[in-house]
Amino acid sequence: MTIYQNLIAGEWTGADAVENINPSDTKEVVGLYASGSAADTKNAIAAAKAAFPAWSRSGIWERHVILKKAGDEIMARKDELGALLAREEGKTLPEAIGETIRASQIFEFFAGEALRLAGEVVPSVRPNIGVEITREPLGVIGIITPWNFPIAIPAWKIAPALCYGNTIVFKPAELVPGCSWAIVDILHRAGLPKGVLNLVMGKGSIVGQTMLDSPDLAGITFTGSVGTGKRVAVSSIEHNRKIQLEMGGKNPMVILDDADLSVAVEAAANSAFFSTGQRCTASSRLIVTEGIHDRFVAAMTEKLKTLNVDHALKTGTHIGPVVDERQLKTDTDYIEIGKKEGAKLAFGGELIARDTPGFYLQPTLFTEATNQMRISREEIFGPVASVIRVKDYEEALAVANDTPFGLSSGIATTSLKHATHFKRNAEAGMVMVNLPTAGVDFHVPFGGRKGSSYGSREQGKYAAEFFTTVKTAYTLA
Repeated sequence: MTIYQNLIAGEWTGADAVENINPSDTKEVVGLYASGSAADTKNAIAAAKAAFPAWSRSGIWERHVILKKAGDEIMARKDELGALLAREEGKTLPEAIGETIRASQIFEFFAGEALRLAGEVVPSVRPNIGVEITREPLGVIGIITPWNFPIAIPAWKIAPALCYGNTIVFKPAELVPGCSWAIVDILHRAGLPKGVLNLVMGKGSIVGQTMLDSPDLAGITFTGSVGTGKRVAVSSIEHNRKIQLEMGGKNPMVILDDADLSVAVEAAANSAFFSTGQRCTASSRLIVTEGIHDRFVAAMTEKLKTLNVDHALKTGTHIGPVVDERQLKTDTDYIEIGKKEGAKLAFGGELIARDTPGFYLQPTLFTEATNQMRISREEIFGPVASVIRVKDYEEALAVANDTPFGLSSGIATTSLKHATHFKRNAEAGMVMVNLPTAGVDFHVPFGGRKGSSYGSREQGKYAAEFFTTVKTAYTLA
C-alpha cells in the first residue's frame, strides 16, 4: 500500500505510517498515512517561518488563483472525496458529499476575499496628518483540526489563513488524515510556494505538543475537546500567541406547546442524531413544555424507528457508525450513566450488528431527564439525546441557558413573540428558529460563548479578525 506522506517545505516525506480504518467496515484499511515526529514538526515550523516574508507580500491575484483552483478541483472531485470522507469518518455518503461541496464553497469565498482586501484612510485630529489603518498577515499559523468534519473544518481554517497571507503548519486529527491529505495535495499542485503550507500528520502528544511548545507560531486555531483547548490556551500564554478555540457544546432545542409538531420532530431528530450526533452543534438536550411533551416524545420515538443505521456508503442509510471504538465506549458509558441517574431509556441504546463489522449504535433517546444529570451537563458527542420536561417558555429559556457551554441554541415555535425573545436572550453564539441547531452557512460567522469558544469568530469576513493584525500608520503631509 502507498504511504501518503507529510508535506514539509514543499517535499513529501515520511516512512512511518499508521492505518486509516473504515468505521463502517473495520476490516477495510482506507490507506496508510504518515505519522510525523517532533523533528518533522520543527522542520515544518522552520519551513513556514522561512516562507512567510515572501508569501505575506505576495500579490492578491496569486492568492486568488490558487484558492480558486483548489475550490474548483474539490467541487469537480466531490463524489470521490465524499466517498473518502464517508469511508474514514463514517458520515453517510450524502452528508459527506455535502460537506465536500461546502469545503469547495469556502475556498471559492476566500478566493474572492483575496481580491477584496482593504483598509481605511481616516483624518487625524491633528492638522496636516493622514492616518491609514491596514490589516497585515499574522505570521506562522498552527492549525489543529478534529475528526468529525475532516474536510470542512480544515477548509475553513486553511483558506482564510492563506487568503490573508499567512503560512501554515497543519495537524489534522489522527483518525481522519485522508481528506486533509487530499486538500493539501490539491493546494500544493495549485501552485503554493514551498513552505507556505506544511502538513504534519501524527499523534497529538507528539506533533501537537511540539507545535504548542514552539515560540515561532504567531497563532493557533484549534477545534476539538475542552481539555485540549485549555492546554492550547495555557501553553500559548507563555509565547504571547494569538489563539482561536472552538470546543464543546451541550446545545438545547426548545419545543414549545405552540410548535408545529412535524417541524419540531424533524429539527430535533436532525439536530440530535444526524452525522451520528458527532457535531459540536448537535442538540442533545430537548427541552419540551408540558402541553406538547407527550405528543412530542411519541412522535420522536416513531421517527427514530424509521432511521436506518448502517454502512456509510450504503443507499438508504440515515445514520452511519460511530467513528471508532473509543468513542463508541464513551457513548455506551453515558447511556449506562443516564440509566443510573434515573432517566428513562425511551428508545435505542443498543449496539447493532450489520453485514460488515463496524461501530453501529442505535440512536438513543432518554426521557424524564433533568438538567442536573451528567447526561444533560456533559458533552457526549454521540447519537444520545435527553428530553427535559419544563412548565413554560420562561422555564425552558432558563434551562436552555443553564449550561457551561454556549455554541448553538434552537427553538421550535409558531409564536413570533417567543421566537424574537429567544433570539435575543439565548446565551449562545448561534440561534436557530424552527431549524436544526446543526447546519450553518459558510459565509457568516461561526462560534459560541462561555466554554464553547474563545477568541474571534471563524468563517466569512469575520475570519480576518484572527488571521490578521491591525496596523495604524501616520503620515505628515
